[in-house]
Amino acid sequence: MQRRQFLRNTAIAAGALSLLGNRSFASMLADPTYQVIPLRNNVGIFIEQGGTIAWMVNKEGIVVVDAQFPNTAPHLIAELQKKSDKPFQWLINTHHHGDHTAGNIAFKGIAKNVAAHANSLVNQKASAVKQKKADQQLYPDTTFTDKWKVKVGDEIVSGHYFGAGHTNGDAFIHFQHANIVHTGDLVFNKMHPYIDRSAGASCRHWPLALEAATKHFDKNTQYVFGHAFEPLKVTGTVEDLKLMQDYLVKLVAFVESSIKAGKTKEEILAAKAIPGVTLWQGDGIQRSLTAAYEELSA
Repeated sequence: MQRRQFLRNTAIAAGALSLLGNRSFASMLADPTYQVIPLRNNVGIFIEQGGTIAWMVNKEGIVVVDAQFPNTAPHLIAELQKKSDKPFQWLINTHHHGDHTAGNIAFKGIAKNVAAHANSLVNQKASAVKQKKADQQLYPDTTFTDKWKVKVGDEIVSGHYFGAGHTNGDAFIHFQHANIVHTGDLVFNKMHPYIDRSAGASCRHWPLALEAATKHFDKNTQYVFGHAFEPLKVTGTVEDLKLMQDYLVKLVAFVESSIKAGKTKEEILAAKAIPGVTLWQGDGIQRSLTAAYEELSA
């Protein structure tokens, strides 16, 4: 299966189902290749199946952001163990969805600590109970609300929460000296996003969270995205955050104006494009329209 086709057709579904860590399902969908790509200052990314992973290796230890699935996380672990014999100091989750946390279990007994936003832990536990997969989880033992940071060797890793977006528990994770930020699924690069209203997502507030990030981080920050329409285009600049913000603002404006004009839900969901949005491609526009309609008509 071509990599582009795989991510376009399955990555969002994996996030939506939240805990797709089942080996048989993962094996059916798995791309047999993976990539370990250095970025700068001993920080890089890992791409295989599900959400993009960020990693850092230095003289004190290893830090990993997100974990994909139980059958892919060991590939990353093995590759990082080739780079260093230092301990895995931290595993950090950007949010709770299964294509970012199902692989946590592979770090059991390996990672010293697991961190996430407090709402992410609540959501992960609720999803695990619902899916009857609580025994397949490695939950965060460290949580934060607005801000959090830890020093690992010559790097400071910090978490920042700017409010609800893709869920109510998404955090930006910043490698401060490398100046690299993992956005998690707060950015779907030119790909219609999954908006998890069941976990507190907000189409209205998401662009405000992105705006806060653009003001907090500087113009030289390099960003790592959870997903992208072009599978390898999971890194970018502040301009990509602004494009994602623009997408969401125009989504809300279109749905809101349509509701005020008396259009039915069916008529709104029949739209093939969002006015003013030209860069977002592929399937999935109905997901965005549905989430916006449900939020704005509630």
